[in-house]
Amino acid sequence: MNAIGILVIILFVLMVVVGRIQGVKAFLGLVCNFFAIFILIILINWQFNAYIVTAIISVIILAVAIYLGSDNIEVTNTAFKTSIIVVAILMALSIILQCFGQFQGFTTENSEELEGLSLTVGLSFNNIAMVVMVISVLGAVAEAAMAISADLNEVIERSPDMTSTSLYAHSRIIGGQILGTAINTLFFGVLGANIPLLIWFVRLHYPVAMFVNAKLLMTEIVTMLLGMLGILLSIWIASWFIVRTNVQQQKVRIKHERDI
Repeated sequence: MNAIGILVIILFVLMVVVGRIQGVKAFLGLVCNFFAIFILIILINWQFNAYIVTAIISVIILAVAIYLGSDNIEVTNTAFKTSIIVVAILMALSIILQCFGQFQGFTTENSEELEGLSLTVGLSFNNIAMVVMVISVLGAVAEAAMAISADLNEVIERSPDMTSTSLYAHSRIIGGQILGTAINTLFFGVLGANIPLLIWFVRLHYPVAMFVNAKLLMTEIVTMLLGMLGILLSIWIASWFIVRTNVQQQKVRIKHERDI
């Protein structure tokens, strides 16, 4: 058994120990999403429309990650609606950024790994760059939407008569905490993954202009910024959904009390 297999077994055991049944569901979600990504690669390789395939697979990945992550139907529904809206916005932004940034293809830093290989694979690297950016932000968006939805629903359960102003105040406090930790996670993840590249640039005495124009580095930075924007949008939109739903429920409750 190789190292990856051992790590997968350790991950499964720890998820079961910590999360019990919910941990098993989360692990099954990871397996399902792995196959979803595999299907995405196959469909794009078969020349299916990259935009349509990415949109459909993104919805599937979000649904699996969110609905297998919690048993509270109100939390999951809010998080799913929020995630769909945010990913649609980020997908449009990724297409625009790719159009202006031209992040597709390989760079001179890849030349050693690609030596002897053909790049005429018959696929649009422009579309592949967009797919990579969209798929990379799904986890951050779903996590932020779930976190803010779960926390605000717990606040509502404790104080069902809370006004929309007070609920928005709570959402800003909770959202600020989620935003700080999630953005740090994204930042250090990108930094850790690109430390060898940064060391290479420094040892070769790359000027600042080459740092800024390095395609490998800029692709990672743009993806990170899209993820940060997705977290922020998820917090805003999920908070709006929850406050709006709570106001409607209060109106229904007041009307019912009056009728009685």
